[in-house]
Amino acid sequence: MSWIQTIAYPDSAGRLRTLYDRVKGPDDNVDNIMMAHSLRPHTMEGHMALYKYVLHHSGNTVPKWFLETIGVWVSMLNACAYCVDHHFAGLKRLLGDDSRAEAIRTALAAGHPASAPLEQRQIVALDYAETLTRDPSAVTQQMIESLRTAGYDDGEILEINQVTAYFSYANRTVLGLGCSTEGDILGLSPNNSDNPDDWAHT
Repeated sequence: MSWIQTIAYPDSAGRLRTLYDRVKGPDDNVDNIMMAHSLRPHTMEGHMALYKYVLHHSGNTVPKWFLETIGVWVSMLNACAYCVDHHFAGLKRLLGDDSRAEAIRTALAAGHPASAPLEQRQIVALDYAETLTRDPSAVTQQMIESLRTAGYDDGEILEINQVTAYFSYANRTVLGLGCSTEGDILGLSPNNSDNPDDWAHT
C-alpha cells in the first residue's frame, strides 16, 4: 500500500478517525493516497482541502471531466500510474462516453494530445500543463496570452494552473511514498461540488 507505516481505518481513532470518516468511500474504504498521511493527519486535511477546492468546487467553470483530463495528462508526464488509473476512471465516468475517453487516454499515453478527440482550446491547455509540469521556469506570458486567445478567461486559466500544480503535488506524494492501488476503489471522488466541506467519496 505504501513504503511507510500507515494506520488502517479499523485501527484509527481521534482526529484521524474523524478525517477518515469524511473521506471514506463504500465499506469504510480509504484511498491509499489519503492513508499515506495517517501518521500526520493534519497533512491529510490540507491535502483534501486543496483537492476539493481545486478539482471539485462549484465555483469552477472549466468542465470537471476536462480538469480530470489535465490530471491524467500531468500524471502521465510524471509517470504516476496510481493517479492515472484513479483519475482516468473519474474522467471516464464524468465524460459518459467510453470510446471517446479511451481515445483521449490513448493519445495522451502516446504523448500526442493534439491527436485526442478534444477541442483546440483544450489542446492549448494541455500544452500549457505540459510545460508547467516538465519545466515550470519555461512558462511565459505568451503562453497565458495563448490560453486567452483560445477562449479561456483569467479565472479559467487559474483553474488550469491550479489543477496542474495540484497533480504534481499528488504525484510526488504517491511516488515518493510508494503508494499502490491495492485495495482502492478506482474512480471515486468527492462529488458534492456545492458543499466544499463534503469530502465523502462516491
